[in-house]
Amino acid sequence: MASTTATQPRKHGRAGQGSWWAGLPGILFLIALVLGPLIIIVIYSFLSRAKLGVGVKWIFTTQPYVELFYSESLSGERTFDPTYLQILFNSALYSLVTAVVCLVLSIPIAIWIATRPPQWRTALVFLVTIPFWTSLLIRTYAWIIILNDNGPINAALEWTRLISEPIAMLYTPFATSVGLVYAFLPFMILPIYASAERFDFRLAEAAYDLGATRLTVLRRIVLPAVRPGVIAGMILVFIPALGSYLAPELLGGGKTSMIANVIAAQFGASRNWPFGAALSVMVLVITMLALVVFAVVNRRATKGGTRQELESFL
Repeated sequence: MASTTATQPRKHGRAGQGSWWAGLPGILFLIALVLGPLIIIVIYSFLSRAKLGVGVKWIFTTQPYVELFYSESLSGERTFDPTYLQILFNSALYSLVTAVVCLVLSIPIAIWIATRPPQWRTALVFLVTIPFWTSLLIRTYAWIIILNDNGPINAALEWTRLISEPIAMLYTPFATSVGLVYAFLPFMILPIYASAERFDFRLAEAAYDLGATRLTVLRRIVLPAVRPGVIAGMILVFIPALGSYLAPELLGGGKTSMIANVIAAQFGASRNWPFGAALSVMVLVITMLALVVFAVVNRRATKGGTRQELESFL
């Protein structure tokens, strides 16, 4: 018996090693897909621009990062130029506004779905995911038709005599914001719904019975319960919105400058690959800072809990 018992840990260890080696190719493949492009971009951001504008010269320099902050005249004099910093700030601002608007719209939708009978929830979640069935490019062109001067929105407003002439909505910051919110709204609804579905709404009913208002129940009981979904949704919306290309290009008409469009221009028409890589690194830095902020907020917010909130209310 003793010898049998002693050999069992060895068998378990071999089994664990076998599963590790079986998963190693997939792990290496994921690391190559994630870290490989990032390493290449970081290296390119320290290289020099080729004379003919095609490719790079393997001469390491910090000039691409200098171009982020300074512009150089023909005489070689450098002056501070906040253009690209302003574009980075505008991109982060658009992404934050998109995340906040999606959050405000998603909380009531997600809670409403979570409180429906079980036989209806699957169908409602299915409706939320319907936009994923078609390409984002096609959906963006659909918004061009909707927001056009001759589109259905202006036609309806003119038919109701609320306006006398079409409102210019297309190729404006408003159109860009609409496109961003539409594109990323499901990414906010689904994680909040996943958190709300696990919440025991009898706690909210108990608070109502004790005289709590709807706002108090929402603020002190429901929102703490769906907080993990809110944090996940903010990450899933803010980060991809920061690198969005189609909405500012097609709906903004190029008038709304976001960092993804500038990066595309540097790798395309301008053929300044090192500077485009430097801009990409800055986007990566902003993304990492955003993840740290969301992680800190989530850690501080989850020190309590829904039941603790209810107990403090009682």
